[in-house]
Parts: sequence; structure tokens; C-alpha cells
Amino acid sequence: MNNRIMIVDDNEYVRASVEIICNSAQLDLAMAASGPECLKHLESGFKGIILMDIMMPGMDGWDTIREMVDRGLYDGNIVVMLTGMGEPDSKMDGLQEYVSDYMTKPFGPDQLIESLEYYLTLLNTPVDYER
Repeated sequence: MNNRIMIVDDNEYVRASVEIICNSAQLDLAMAASGPECLKHLESGFKGIILMDIMMPGMDGWDTIREMVDRGLYDGNIVVMLTGMGEPDSKMDGLQEYVSDYMTKPFGPDQLIESLEYYLTLLNTPVDYER
């Protein structure tokens, strides 16, 4: 069963908050402070739910998703944008199919756990290709 979560956020307080929430739900958490750090986790075989911040210095969340797709690192993952932006900006154009959800900060622990549990169910449900 795949129950891995990765938080990609340059804000250490957001990473720490998500860590506390995930630990309380007994979820395996990887942390990345930047897009390049996220890509390293993916290159090392990470598969799971990626909670992606949009506004990060250098490589932002949209650029990180583009790199994931370009390098063939997207499959087996679900991306949930976890951001302080009220709504997506124009950089999301062309990436809609790679983003499963858009959660605005601040978020409540129950809201985050409910969302994670839902997406973990999707990741762990076998697909019947014979239909």
C-alpha cells in the first residue's frame, strides 16, 4: 500500500505543520524545501501524494510540475497544490491535467487529512484496464 506524502514548500513552518499532521495520521512524509529537492526525491523513486507550494524562489511549483512531466517523473503521483494564492495563475495553463486539487493556506488539519486519505485511496485502488 502506498501511503507516502511529500510536502514541497520553502516555508519551514508549513513543512513542520504538515509533518505534525501527517505524523498524527501515521503517514510517511518526505519533505522538500524546493523544486529541485522534490525532483531528487522523485528520481530516488518517490511515489505518492505531492503537496506542492506554488510560490517558491528559483523553481516555483508550476516549473517543478513541468520538470516532473518532462523527465517522466509524474506517473504514480498525485499533485495537490497547497498554496497561499487564492486562485491559480496563468502559469497553470497546460498543467491542469497534472493537478488533482488546489488547497488554499491556511488549511485545517482535518481538511488536510480528509484530502490525503481520499487521494491515498485513489493511489491504492487497482485500475481495471479490461473494461
